[in-house]
Amino acid sequence: MLPRFVLLFCLSGFAANLFADDTLFASSFERRWVAGYHVGYQRDLYPIAEVDFSTLTHLMVGRVTPNANGTVNTHFDIDNVNGPAWAQQASTAARANGVKAILMVGGAGEYAGWVGAASAANRATFVNNLLTTMDSLGFDGLDLDWEPIQTADEPNFLALAQALRTQRPNLVLTVPVGWVNANFASTPSAFFRSIAPLFDQINVMSYDMAGAWDGWQSWHSSALAGAGGNTPSSVETSIDFYLRSGVRRTRLGMGIPFYGTCWRGVNAPRLFGGTVVASDNALSYRTIVQSYYSAPLRQWDAAASMPYLGSVNAFGPQQCNFLSYDDEQSIAAKGAWARRNGIGGTIIWTIGQGHIPERPAGQRDPLLQAIKAAF
Repeated sequence: MLPRFVLLFCLSGFAANLFADDTLFASSFERRWVAGYHVGYQRDLYPIAEVDFSTLTHLMVGRVTPNANGTVNTHFDIDNVNGPAWAQQASTAARANGVKAILMVGGAGEYAGWVGAASAANRATFVNNLLTTMDSLGFDGLDLDWEPIQTADEPNFLALAQALRTQRPNLVLTVPVGWVNANFASTPSAFFRSIAPLFDQINVMSYDMAGAWDGWQSWHSSALAGAGGNTPSSVETSIDFYLRSGVRRTRLGMGIPFYGTCWRGVNAPRLFGGTVVASDNALSYRTIVQSYYSAPLRQWDAAASMPYLGSVNAFGPQQCNFLSYDDEQSIAAKGAWARRNGIGGTIIWTIGQGHIPERPAGQRDPLLQAIKAAF
């Protein structure tokens, strides 16, 4: 019989990708991170005073945005007075509960600001403004949400991360990165190998991983597994790409959405046709539970480790036929997979969308509780 450590090594699907400082013995790792995003425009979904900090290790508060001249906007999608006040309330509450407070920078739609701010001409100003804002609002670190990082941007992104790390060595520095189409993931990325040592967390935004795109069949928004030629996305295949690109598994995280994706014209995964009509914001988990879910509609896709709601008859306000989402069962599967493979943790987009205030106290955050148990 093989020794236990040899057996575990051979059973791992990622055995070939181990680095010298990696191990598959999950018990030897530090506590996995659970980093929940909370954004200003959703502040009323989950008041700071009600946040269950026992389920989190990091609170990612969004967002400040870059200007091309290296200055930053601090309205947090609220306004210039109430936005910073809300962000400071969030950071204070997080730290009081032993949770790291991380300031989200950027996000979708801010590409031009990133390009100018991180340029050689404006980088020093940008770094100083980021650190000053972080300190003044009481945060422990920065989440550099540059979407997308084009090939031409890679040198400036690397230089920005190096400047932040040099000026503040103990800064908690994180970056969300895109999921990977498995049909185009054969070549590892030298860029991610170069930036990996600078970041405490590199988190894959493994959600919105499907759409009515050319050549695609209907598919889950955040499948753990089961990627195929016409459904070429999953947590497994994306994580594998970043591991092959030199990111240590202990610094690599997956993303879990607290929202779903509504399709019309198809009532299950792996079907051609259909259109996506709603996802983030419109289809929060709270909304799914209240306005879409019924037990007869729920199915479990064992190959993908994902639930879905499906019916030839349209259901819910968005008139869905196929609704992909995460629930307690899929979160348990993702957590178990992360433990087996020594993955560092998870990010959540967003914690507000999973909060169900109508339920009794102690039952209002079912997905956060599931993540706490799983990770």
